[in-house]
Amino acid sequence: TVFWCLSAAGHHAGQPGLLLRPRYVSLPADVELRYLQCTCCWRSRVPTAGFETLNAALTSSSEPCKEEGSVSTLDACYTSEQRDTILQLLNNATLAELARVKLLRGRKSLNVVEYRTKHGPFKSLESVVNVPLLKHKSAVIVFNSILNPVKKERKVRVQLAKFIRPEVDRSWLEDATSVVSIVCGTNKIAWAHVDRGMTVLEWQQMECPNFLKGTYMASSYLNDVSAVVSVLPSADFYLVEKPSISVQNTALFPVMAHMRTVEAMLFALLEPRISPPEPNIPPRVLNMMRIAVGRHFGLIVGESRTSGAQTLQQLMTESVTQKFPRINFPQELLAKYRNYFHLGSRRGGEELCDALLQAVAFYELLSESSC
Repeated sequence: TVFWCLSAAGHHAGQPGLLLRPRYVSLPADVELRYLQCTCCWRSRVPTAGFETLNAALTSSSEPCKEEGSVSTLDACYTSEQRDTILQLLNNATLAELARVKLLRGRKSLNVVEYRTKHGPFKSLESVVNVPLLKHKSAVIVFNSILNPVKKERKVRVQLAKFIRPEVDRSWLEDATSVVSIVCGTNKIAWAHVDRGMTVLEWQQMECPNFLKGTYMASSYLNDVSAVVSVLPSADFYLVEKPSISVQNTALFPVMAHMRTVEAMLFALLEPRISPPEPNIPPRVLNMMRIAVGRHFGLIVGESRTSGAQTLQQLMTESVTQKFPRINFPQELLAKYRNYFHLGSRRGGEELCDALLQAVAFYELLSESSC
């Protein structure tokens, strides 16, 4: 199927060929055939200087394009070298590498990895269409992006203040050998201890039975939070998640009050201070902005952050399948939590998930950030 468009530019005389202009039709003098596009394979537009160029372009490029639904439709549109290049990347690229390809950021890149893990490597370009969210048109855009990657301008470096509060000297963070990432939920607190080498040293959560029981009794909250603090491992910094609950939603006021209460108690118990802080001594407890972590992993939809469970599952898979994964999990932790983050799981692993993602985002954002 071919469509062509007309635009004002200049007159072209009729030429014999595929799109011969009927003699009884009179086109305005200011009309010119500008480009064509094949809708069965959605090739890039072919600029044309006149009808003779159009005919030549169609004659040379129409043969590989078979009817929609043909087994070899996509494969026939590319040379063997191009097919090898595309399949090499789709079969071997990490999640982060796939996310750099146009249209593959977010859910599509996860679908590619999940599909090849379940069904084995892609053997043809046509098989890529079986990946959810990668239908014919999207697949061709992806293939062309792999073959002709667009060099993007250098990304603006994230400022430390965008994801860490209060403001601290960058050198203090870079010298840290390990951090403990802490996330509070409505009835539990989770934490992840991760070192500079991106290895998980400890990862667990604790139930807090006195949370959100109709009152905010300080003594009850203090008992639960103190029990967590007493078992936290030692680290250079403690990263406490800063929730992003909107003050506009009055229905969430009880949850917001709960989060702020626990957050304040964690700061007080982990780093009690009476006198003003010393200028040469860094604070031990920092806030990590929840919205910044969500943006780093592509979990923000509209104004809300979605679950990072699938992202975490991918990180766990890469830990055993990739030579250089983004983060390394000990085997005992993989065995312990491998079923916590599946869709529909009732194990309540959201806080565990967020604590680990927050630690990963801290190190990665730090390496990408400016002062």
